[in-house]
Amino acid sequence: MVKYLRNTRAELRKVHWPTREEAQKLTKIVLAVTVGMALFMGLLDYLFSAQLRGLIVGDPVAIGITVFAVVAVVVGAVIVNRQMA
Repeated sequence: MVKYLRNTRAELRKVHWPTREEAQKLTKIVLAVTVGMALFMGLLDYLFSAQLRGLIVGDPVAIGITVFAVVAVVVGAVIVNRQMA
């Protein structure tokens, strides 16, 4: 146990600990990316729920968008499949 603790302490001395300025800069980056991704995911959730609501109601625009999206995904899958072969 003592050997383990000594080795752990020795390894921790080798670690490059960030300065206060580096830590603040990295924290700002993490917060910005987190907020950006939360907004992006919220937008996607809103768009998908609006699309699903339109499909349930039978809105022709929503049905057309869904058909277009399905065709685009199938064509994209075929193209990727051909490139992989």
